[in-house]
Amino acid sequence: MIDVHTHCMLAEDWGCEWDDHWRPVYGGPWQDVTPEDYDRAMTGVRAAFVFGIRATSAGVATSNEHVARFCAGTRTETVGFMALDPTDPDVLEQLADGVGRGLRGIKLYPVLAHFDPRDPAHDPFYAAAAAAGLVVLWHMGATPSPAGDLDVTNPLTVDAVARRHPELTQIIAHMGHPWQRETMIVLRKNRRVFSDVSASWARPLDGYLSLVRAQEWGVTDKLLFGSDFPLWTPDEAVKGLRSLTGIRVPGLEGVRQETLDALLDADPRPLLGLA
Repeated sequence: MIDVHTHCMLAEDWGCEWDDHWRPVYGGPWQDVTPEDYDRAMTGVRAAFVFGIRATSAGVATSNEHVARFCAGTRTETVGFMALDPTDPDVLEQLADGVGRGLRGIKLYPVLAHFDPRDPAHDPFYAAAAAAGLVVLWHMGATPSPAGDLDVTNPLTVDAVARRHPELTQIIAHMGHPWQRETMIVLRKNRRVFSDVSASWARPLDGYLSLVRAQEWGVTDKLLFGSDFPLWTPDEAVKGLRSLTGIRVPGLEGVRQETLDALLDADPRPLLGLA
């Protein structure tokens, strides 16, 4: 498998406010992940994308240096992504620094960073990412933080970015939960936009409907496997996804076995420009 959604941030990357909201939702404080922990969890994974989070206004910041050092310390083949916040005045310098460290993509978190992806003020940032051949992976959808701005986290916002920057490769995380139907529409019309399925099994009805909708809209080839490690290991993610094939709704087609097989067997790196 190729796992396109794993994390390496440290507890010290999180601001106190966000940690306060993390504890009740996820059962405790964030646990640091070592390269050794990571390698044990990634057994059976051919390669994995790894990143942290940056949202300056929320006090969350994972450095490019940490991601590069973490990737260098794993036995697992990793593709490092920088975590950036386009509202930072030096974001283009941070981008150049990440490229210089060999990072191949960018993780963006508008719901906590409080920026609107559609704002043309961010066009120089998107243009620089496209010119550098970077993949942009968006956290789209829900957040447990009351400070989060849900107005800027609907996956439809990615459509505006894709129309102005059609050569920029973008991934919508979590199938845009809870707006998975909107995600399918965005995937269908934009050639360089994809979506990962991370965490979809955690809410089985939504996960089932998401995959069935992907089948109905003909975009299953644009879905990517992601575990959301360390919240789930890749093995737990696979078991969760396979459990969705057992859901039956009278009168409707279920999740096809071939949909999951293709999702789990595919190597999307050439498609994403990361070969």
